[in-house]
Amino acid sequence: MPDLAEKNPPRIGIVSLGCPKALVDSERILSKLSAEGYEISATYEGAQAVIVNTCGFLDSAKRESLEAIGLAMDRNGRVIVTGCLGADADVIRAAHPGVLAVSGPHQYEAVVEAVHDAVPPAHDPFQDLVPPEGVRLTPRHYAYLKISEGCNQRCAFCIIPSMRGDLVSRPANRVVAEAERLVAAGVKELLVVSQDTGAYGTDLKYAESTYKERTVAARITDLCRALGGLGAWVRLHYVYPYPHVDDLIPLMADGLVLPYLDIPFQHASHKVLKAMRRPAHQEKTLERIAAWRAVCPDLTIRSTFIVGFPGETEDDFSELLQWLEAAELERVGCFKYEDVAGARANDLPGHVDEEIKDERWERLMETQRRISAAKTAAKVGRTLDVIVDEAAGTGGTDAIGRTQADAPEIDGVVHVAGAPDLRPGDIVAVRIEGGDDYDLRGRLA
Repeated sequence: MPDLAEKNPPRIGIVSLGCPKALVDSERILSKLSAEGYEISATYEGAQAVIVNTCGFLDSAKRESLEAIGLAMDRNGRVIVTGCLGADADVIRAAHPGVLAVSGPHQYEAVVEAVHDAVPPAHDPFQDLVPPEGVRLTPRHYAYLKISEGCNQRCAFCIIPSMRGDLVSRPANRVVAEAERLVAAGVKELLVVSQDTGAYGTDLKYAESTYKERTVAARITDLCRALGGLGAWVRLHYVYPYPHVDDLIPLMADGLVLPYLDIPFQHASHKVLKAMRRPAHQEKTLERIAAWRAVCPDLTIRSTFIVGFPGETEDDFSELLQWLEAAELERVGCFKYEDVAGARANDLPGHVDEEIKDERWERLMETQRRISAAKTAAKVGRTLDVIVDEAAGTGGTDAIGRTQADAPEIDGVVHVAGAPDLRPGDIVAVRIEGGDDYDLRGRLA
């Protein structure tokens, strides 16, 4: 009888581009392949084929995806393409005719079948084991938890609904079960993601489902209560400003979910927002923000904005700056508008010159830098909970972590001095001693 342990398992590489939702797709693909006995290669040369999970939201992201496919073709030669750009297979095959297969976003079965065709599995159920939480690409102590696919909004600048379809929510019991497995595996922070987190469950008519004799409704507030009982930090991303978002704030004040709200407001000018097909009552939004902070004083609000949208005048942009000064948001990102193939905004009149876009971007980011610097200075002297992302290195370098106000990779960090024993995933109290515009430094309290 042959020794199964001596067989060389097939090896697959993966390049995952784009947003956290795409990262979750990559993790699911890898989990399925690992369950079938595939090993994951960290190098192009060590893989028998490479999956490239692409992004196709902006033209710049498309270029990055095509470059990543080209690199994989050069370094390996056997490439399977999936993800958002995969919805436009002709573009991919025109640039790289030698790719083995192309599939669109969240088409897991098509990707796995393509891998089977390129590198047949050698599954041995006695040898090939996958942990219950699946294979993940994030550090062990945090994980993205995707609760739905697609979006029902029709923003003028966005083509995601045409690529990923309308909203499709996961049943609540499946979400809670996945979250529980992740926490049991050592995850300390769950980052809830989707295209439209606040709309979760509307397509299911808020249907109830049962997990371990507990009934949970497919409604974002009910889901947050269930996730908040698992003992991990729960952070919400990509929340459209629906009226019922108000109901999430008391959950944050009670500590069930982190006091962190990621809402892409996009602009402040009524005219521009109407052209974007976004909610166009930002004066009421200022009132809501004030009410949220009254309920939860430690609330951190992250948002993104677009400058140079077609038709944006200097008066529109000045209105945006004034709104930012009044809102005093803690975390802000900004994009310069660019046409996206298939988006309605492409045909709008009044496209803005690139030089003007650059200048407005600089002014917005300078305005936000001043706001952020004041917010950072206000934290000096406070003691804050910090989750450690990187242990202290040799030579006395600081450990690096994040407060509840900071999401991984997109927000600020805390440099923790004199703490050589801290390890990733530790949650510790840190007294803040100083900082700069965005980052903090301190010591264990």
